[in-house]
Amino acid sequence: MSASDVLIVGGGQAGATAAITLRQLGFTGSVVILEATAELPYERPPLSKDYMLGQRTFETCLIRPARFWAEQKIDILTNAAVTAIDPTRQQVTLANGRNFGFGKLLWATGGTPRRLTCPGADLASVFTLHDKKDADAIAAKLDVPRRAVVIGGGYIGLEMAAVLRKRGHHVTVLEAQERVLARVAGEALSRFIEAEHRAHGVEIRLGAQLREFRGANGAVTSVVLVNGEELPADFVITGIGIVPVVAPLLAAGAAGGNGVEVDEFCATSLPGIYAAGDGARHHNRFAQGEWVRLESVQNATDQAITAAHAIAGQAKPYEALPWFWSNQYDLRLQSAGLNMGHDTALLRGDQAARSFAILYLREGRLIALDCVNRTKDYAAGKALVSSGARLDASRAADGNIPLKETLAG
Repeated sequence: MSASDVLIVGGGQAGATAAITLRQLGFTGSVVILEATAELPYERPPLSKDYMLGQRTFETCLIRPARFWAEQKIDILTNAAVTAIDPTRQQVTLANGRNFGFGKLLWATGGTPRRLTCPGADLASVFTLHDKKDADAIAAKLDVPRRAVVIGGGYIGLEMAAVLRKRGHHVTVLEAQERVLARVAGEALSRFIEAEHRAHGVEIRLGAQLREFRGANGAVTSVVLVNGEELPADFVITGIGIVPVVAPLLAAGAAGGNGVEVDEFCATSLPGIYAAGDGARHHNRFAQGEWVRLESVQNATDQAITAAHAIAGQAKPYEALPWFWSNQYDLRLQSAGLNMGHDTALLRGDQAARSFAILYLREGRLIALDCVNRTKDYAAGKALVSSGARLDASRAADGNIPLKETLAG
């Protein structure tokens, strides 16, 4: 049986960052990454943007070149999916039956795309976008303009809609809720984004309920809604969230449910086992102390750094401010904080000029903000959210006054 002082399961953003951080902290023990796919660690956000458009090569998406891992004495085993954990024996079992021992374990597997279960969901040309293989399959469809249906009006779905329109495709977005970005943005931003996509020729259907896919010769040809309406489709892209890959951890006895629960040092309830990234649920001070599971590069990176510090004996709690970003057409969306529980939303700037911010306050304190092409407000707002600053609402709504100069009192 092979063994490592630190075994990292998952070679995505969190797993790679943890390994790099361990070496930066001076950790000299053995570090092994077990990655279920055939790829070295790479950045996933470009998949729905520059990589999809052919403006960026896969090599430039790698988190580090291959030689880096060898130089840092970090071993990466690809095609190495973990199916079980034995916390008592301190070993994992791979899909090929091989066992691998560990001193400390970091679980950083992220999630898999949530799959539709309606009739026809298994037809060819019904895609998800999660990894390089998915992106390559979709990119192969982009050369000739076609009819595309995007299921889901979140970041992934809207980014794909923007890419498809740039390539000349007819695009329909189906969103089950009554506005796009409903989970992550306020209504004002949702309506603005909807209008922008429609102005670029995207058809957006809100409150759209899917019944089935129909096909011919094994490939999708249309999407049918519950009201009987049939939308022609040469291909479909679904972006309806992810399911955290934590089943082996939960089966081993770790606390959790929709993800695995971790403390402020990213430790699970199992001794010597940590978790970071999309699958880790934690108490977040920006979420009023509620359990949250954040699906973002920022969270994966910061939790991985926290876990690495704890593993290296230099523990410090996770206190990072959540932030998110998205590029759609010539719009740069940047968000900081979590707007849950806000009692006031202030519009700052000019929507018509396509440069504005929406500030979310709770009892006068800035708890989150959404920015569109307004980088200075975003930079200042991150600091104000982190400090729990109380704002003068009238001054904060005036886009001509620097945001940092709008503190109450």
